[in-house]
Amino acid sequence: MNLDYKIRYTAKNTYENSTNGALWQFLIIPENNDSQQLVSDEFSNSLNIPVENSINGYGFRTYRIRPRLSIEEIIFTADFQIIKKVENIFERVNHEFSEKEYQDLRSLAFRAENDMFLRFTNLTSLHQKVDFEFNEKINLFKNLQNLNSWIKNEFTFKTNVTDIDTDLNHILEIKQGVCQDFTHLFIAIARKFGIPSRYASGYLHQGNGYFGDSQMHAWVECNIPGTGWIGFDPTNNLIAAENHIKVAHGKDYSDCPPLKGVVYSSGKNETEYSVQVSAQQQQQQ
Repeated sequence: MNLDYKIRYTAKNTYENSTNGALWQFLIIPENNDSQQLVSDEFSNSLNIPVENSINGYGFRTYRIRPRLSIEEIIFTADFQIIKKVENIFERVNHEFSEKEYQDLRSLAFRAENDMFLRFTNLTSLHQKVDFEFNEKINLFKNLQNLNSWIKNEFTFKTNVTDIDTDLNHILEIKQGVCQDFTHLFIAIARKFGIPSRYASGYLHQGNGYFGDSQMHAWVECNIPGTGWIGFDPTNNLIAAENHIKVAHGKDYSDCPPLKGVVYSSGKNETEYSVQVSAQQQQQQ
């Protein structure tokens, strides 16, 4: 069975004073991979400024816009259609305990191959002890499931209490945050144990009552020896599967923000976002 997703992404930028030049980059296009197929993508803006397509440093597609006129308001709209494969992630995973799994995790070859996603960043660094500990008498997948559950149980999803630069130690103090914060915390704990972990951004189908950001969702992908990359969503205590539509990944949020750019303007500016995700079951032929 497959799911047919339609996604509409909208961003509205307003400026107190007219811009004197700008460059925007959008990292919002769903990835083509083994579990999802991008059928179509359309991107437009209210001022009909030409759109450039480019590839970022991790190989993901982006839209770029370089306006040549002064702007006080601009609205960006993107529409995507995706076919998402429904698969049982648990069938891919080794559920038995194996000392070899831990030996492979700590092997020089495995660490060298995954070095980029073992490095700590400003957003994934912990300077205090956490209450969660890995248990080396059970397999890595079960440990990561336990970490997923621990974050969901210990922390409360709450908007407007953090921002993109919030330190993890502050998250541990207030025990509140959003998907970005919980993803960074999961990555920090997993990397400290030596598990390659990366920040994944994308869209979440929230029709089942899941928590997610109003713009885009974030979760973690961990590389388990012998299994490969598996997604964990600590905000909802889920394994990332058919409800998660991936756009990109990186070491942390700073590698894959949905929108970044440079705008030459004085005064205040505001950005409003809206994301709508709808799904229906695709009929098998």
